[in-house]
Amino acid sequence: MTTRTLAVLSAGLSTPSSTRLLADRLTAATVKALRQRGDDATVEVVELREHARALADHLVTGFPSTALRGAIDTVVGADGLIAVTPVFSASYSGLFKTFIDVLDPDALTGRPTLLGATAGSARHSLVLEHAMRPLFAYLRAVPVPTAVFAAAEDWGDGDGGALAPRIQRAAGELADLVAGRPATARPSDPFADFVPFDQLLGDQA
Repeated sequence: MTTRTLAVLSAGLSTPSSTRLLADRLTAATVKALRQRGDDATVEVVELREHARALADHLVTGFPSTALRGAIDTVVGADGLIAVTPVFSASYSGLFKTFIDVLDPDALTGRPTLLGATAGSARHSLVLEHAMRPLFAYLRAVPVPTAVFAAAEDWGDGDGGALAPRIQRAAGELADLVAGRPATARPSDPFADFVPFDQLLGDQA
């Protein structure tokens, strides 16, 4: 049995968050689907609200904090990605886009990805197709055919209503892609082997 790593990117701002709730349901369904295909799975969740200040600092300095570096490595090193954002002004949130902006442009090339979004009204559901899917196509990721949108009314049914079958279908599509590819190698830290400045000066003394 191969153990796959799923990275879950949640851009919800509140606690609790409907964005995180959708991310958790997508994750549970994907883990179950992977196990049905003979693979085990480990899950690593990145809550972007915890890195908001570090993301702003990174845009200015070009260097991530230790915690943000770990979050980036989690996403870049996963076998599959589940990315969920709330809808702000008819698109993905600024926090979500900021995280995408600090990734290397080639970091998600070929990465199986399940896209999700939440909003108060179903009239925002096309954000998945007119905003998120083009963004991940630009990154050369591989979004699954089924994206999942959850409006406020989708949480009212105890059995999940119409949301449950969409989650199951999308999770199955992601599991098919993840199970059919080699495991992803963890990225190396380009600054792990740096030589301290005082040592450089000492070598020239």
